[in-house]
Amino acid sequence: MFNALLVTKDDESGKTTAAVTQMSEDQLPAAEVTVAVEYSTVNYKDGLCIGPGGGLVRTYPHVPGIDFAGTVEASEDARYKPGDKVVLTGWRVGEAHWGGYAQKARVKADWLVPLPDGLDTRQAMAVGTAGFTSMLAVMALEDHGLKAGQGPVLVTGAAGGVGSVAVALLAALGHEVAGVTGRPETADYLTSLGASRIVAREEINEAVKRPLEAETWAGCVDAVGGAMLARVLGQMKYGASVAAVGLAGGAGLPATVIPFLLRGVNLLGIDSVMQPYDNRVRAWQRIAKDLPMEKLEAMVQPATLSDLPKLGADILKGQVKGRVVVDVNA
Repeated sequence: MFNALLVTKDDESGKTTAAVTQMSEDQLPAAEVTVAVEYSTVNYKDGLCIGPGGGLVRTYPHVPGIDFAGTVEASEDARYKPGDKVVLTGWRVGEAHWGGYAQKARVKADWLVPLPDGLDTRQAMAVGTAGFTSMLAVMALEDHGLKAGQGPVLVTGAAGGVGSVAVALLAALGHEVAGVTGRPETADYLTSLGASRIVAREEINEAVKRPLEAETWAGCVDAVGGAMLARVLGQMKYGASVAAVGLAGGAGLPATVIPFLLRGVNLLGIDSVMQPYDNRVRAWQRIAKDLPMEKLEAMVQPATLSDLPKLGADILKGQVKGRVVVDVNA
């Protein structure tokens, strides 16, 4: 028997309830690899899956947790053997397939990545889907020509999970980082991660006034979307790129094509869920090499399985700062 956060749904009212429950291994879904989970984390999608579901959860009862790290217990696939340390993000685990909010998980071997040298399982979940997405965004910006010294790089939603890691990564790589936040109380936190400038959300969260403004940003990691992304596109330097990773400010894009046509601006879509294996390995190796672990530790808020119902509600309200690391065995 092991502990898991189980979400159930009342068929009549449609209301969901999440509670820590004892489960047995034979209740786990069928797949090739059984993992003894050590740590998970909390993302916006997790908040949806713990609570109302957000259209992500297909069937109930359900075990959420879109990422986890742990040790292989049993494997029917030659790529993994008992004792191997592994990390999982994406592939709709925690949404369509039972996830990491449990002491055991059973998943497809194709969904796992070996834990890179230099990272332990706790650090891997301090990174989690949010940090993995940040690394993919930074890699995409680099692949499209971003180099240190070209000018300030903007990070929107900077105090959130993706934004926090993006700030720390970019600063560690030698970039001047400007962090956008709507929470003035997070300014010291962002500065400690390496931000050299704090931009108030209201300065940049307006619909486009002119299709082009002064060339300001050498790159951008955008977790907000909506009117803010539209405004940022008109402020990018010639040939610069924006890596779009989120839609906290809305899915619409009230922009014009002028920045693309007259400044050669690139809008790069970043998806972490279905990312190919080789690029996953590349990203995790870069994380182990380039992310300053002392900065990562400063972002961490520890939690247990029993804390998750409240944390799930909090993250949906924008009240979680940095990275939550869930010790599923605590």
